[in-house]
Amino acid sequence: MPPIPPLFKLAIEPKGNITCTQPSQRVYLLTFDSAPDNRLTPQFCAAFLLALDILDRRFEKGIIVTTSAIPKFYSNGLDFESAFKSKSFFSESLYPLWRRLLTYPMPTVALINGHAFAAGIMTAMMHDYRFMNPHRGFLCLNELEFGASLKAPMSSIFRQKLPNPSTYRTMVLEAKRFNALEALEEGIVDGLGMVPEVLKFAQEMALVDKAKSGVYGQLKAEMWRETVAYLEDHARNEEILQERMQEEERLQECKEKRVAEWEKTKDHNGVKL
Repeated sequence: MPPIPPLFKLAIEPKGNITCTQPSQRVYLLTFDSAPDNRLTPQFCAAFLLALDILDRRFEKGIIVTTSAIPKFYSNGLDFESAFKSKSFFSESLYPLWRRLLTYPMPTVALINGHAFAAGIMTAMMHDYRFMNPHRGFLCLNELEFGASLKAPMSSIFRQKLPNPSTYRTMVLEAKRFNALEALEEGIVDGLGMVPEVLKFAQEMALVDKAKSGVYGQLKAEMWRETVAYLEDHARNEEILQERMQEEERLQECKEKRVAEWEKTKDHNGVKL
């Protein structure tokens, strides 16, 4: 089968790209190729956002499918150097992309072909549906392992979308790596397969026609209001986080004082220190 000619291709500096093809009528496949593992850099986010805008403004309404040209990875999350070097990364790069996906006026499907870790699986969660390669890859929130906290929208999207709260507990507090079958059983993904299976799913669900009435994005904005609000008010979320950290420092001092006072007593109730 000859390769499908691209509708357009966008550069991801310094050497990557996003290619848009149309494997079926009104099914738009966005394929990332930003070596080595599709990190969510400002350049990646900008190209992804532009691709979504082009499809929204210049093409007939249908369905968006995103995947990776790198077999091992869908996305390995943030590039910490570029993410934290710029104070505006979250408010001007990552969160606008996530909000656009979450409220996009057409159905969106993340075709997770390989590993999706941390912000990579978060990006997939911003899609309406998720399909996973049954033979390769893990889904994991591994912030616990590298000592990073979850910002408000990073947490709320799982609270809102996962059918079972215990699944999110396992993801966050155990950093469990879910294979495809486990992810399907826990409701993290909606199906298993690659492009043919996604096309069959889209046909069975009549997804290409869902955007015709013009309210698809509005309905999603209301469905996911909590996460949308967090994405839109990053500054206030950071203020709350700072207030929480300051309060935690105060509480730590109180705890230390109580324990120190206990240690000064002659009788530790039989506890040997």
